[in-house]
Amino acid sequence: MPNQPRTAAILVAAGRGLRAGAGGPKQYRSIGGQPVIYRAMYPFSTHPQISAVQPVVNPDDAGVFDAAVRGLRYTPAVKGGATRQASVHAGLEALAAAKPDIVLIHDAARPFVSASLISRAIDAAAATGAAIPAIPVADTIKLVDGNGRIEATPERARLRIAQTPQSFRFDAILEAHRRAAREGRDDFTDDAALAEWVGLTVATFEGDAANMKLTTPEDFVREEARLASLLGDVRSGTGYDVHAFGDGDHLMICGIRVPHTRGFLAHSDGDVGLHALVDAILGALADGDIGSHFPPSDMKWKGAASDKFLKYAVERVTSRGGRIANLEVTLICERPKIGPLRDQMRARIAEITGLDISRVAVKATTSERLGFTGREEGIAATACATIRLPWDDKGPV
Repeated sequence: MPNQPRTAAILVAAGRGLRAGAGGPKQYRSIGGQPVIYRAMYPFSTHPQISAVQPVVNPDDAGVFDAAVRGLRYTPAVKGGATRQASVHAGLEALAAAKPDIVLIHDAARPFVSASLISRAIDAAAATGAAIPAIPVADTIKLVDGNGRIEATPERARLRIAQTPQSFRFDAILEAHRRAAREGRDDFTDDAALAEWVGLTVATFEGDAANMKLTTPEDFVREEARLASLLGDVRSGTGYDVHAFGDGDHLMICGIRVPHTRGFLAHSDGDVGLHALVDAILGALADGDIGSHFPPSDMKWKGAASDKFLKYAVERVTSRGGRIANLEVTLICERPKIGPLRDQMRARIAEITGLDISRVAVKATTSERLGFTGREEGIAATACATIRLPWDDKGPV
């Protein structure tokens, strides 16, 4: 689209989240089988209007951050500050050289942001220069003094709950943060308040009640239950693949390179384990098979790495609002010996799919020297995938 504003997003993830209870910083804890921060970043990383995603993290969390968001599109994370305000400022300065037109600032503790909310934030900033998502207040609010006595009852119709992503014209919010830093103001609880302080008019747009912030242990319990109820369409699928041996000095099995006296005869890299998993996932979705999505007649898949196929299958699940609950693959061969490589293969599959390794199983067996696998003419693999999809009003989607 001509003249479309260049939009960047900042993901604020440097906090410690102490009110969320034990288990480390809340943004790296699991919710619905995925890290909170992965869920929060994924909609920005995949949104077609977002040109850059800038995470801001605590340097002590660098390793866990990399593991949690593996596979997503983002620019190198920058070090956060002692306050949320300082962390946002660090993210803005990191983006300054790229000079985006609009920036969206989002809290990593809000993992249920939707693509439609992101689109509304971009449109609102383009129209007004500064805007935040807001939802009406359902309960009566009381203003109390230090002793807990009611001082006033604000008019509920005028009250709103502020959310993120808050969206701004980039140059305006960057200058606002720079001015606050120069004047020693570090007490703003959100970017809208800082924008108001420098004289910007901040508009509101329609927020999303599901876009709630995870703060307490009870929030995690409630949202886990909500996600489980939404993903009630549980499905399973099976897959099978086989490849004959040919010339070569290694095999690709479950995403890792395994030295061997032979190679695979295959159009792609011949990874029987990943191919079987792809078919299992597509089978659970009732979405064809690997050959219908990646036909061998298409030369662009000649020699292709099979992790691309598996990532594609996972994206077919997530695009429908679902998630993968478990993956299992069984390799059937005499050689190479799979046992010593089992955990390395599980880790690689977990890395490709974004699953926790506890949800990935790799098994192996021989055919007791019977058949083509017993004669060491090739390798076969079977796989099973369990997925969970959301229900709509008419049943499973």
